[in-house]
Amino acid sequence: MDIKTASALRRLRLVSAPEAVSFLLLLVCSVLKRTTDFNAVPVMGALHGLLFVLYVLFWLDAWNRTKWSFGRAALYFALSVVPFGGFFAERKLKEEAQGAVDAVIAARARKEQTGDVDAGATA
Repeated sequence: MDIKTASALRRLRLVSAPEAVSFLLLLVCSVLKRTTDFNAVPVMGALHGLLFVLYVLFWLDAWNRTKWSFGRAALYFALSVVPFGGFFAERKLKEEAQGAVDAVIAARARKEQTGDVDAGATA
């Protein structure tokens, strides 16, 4: 994986937890709206909507760059519409992003070693 793929995974991971929190807060606000005079649904709805749109855009970018299978991509999308799913997605994406970063570092290290070996051979 390249650095752009790792960045796409990181963006998706960074928006998944706030999106999950906003979803839970929207659910709480919906209950409070029906049981009290407190109505924060318009504000939380707009915030959650913005975060959800960002999640979907970042999810599409990550799917495109990582070449996930349809099942894996569907899992990450489904986690965005299930309460607490965003927290699970964040954890899984963190592992996947760390693997991508490790792969980039390893590839660069191999490239540098190959370059050092070639430089030593010409000397």
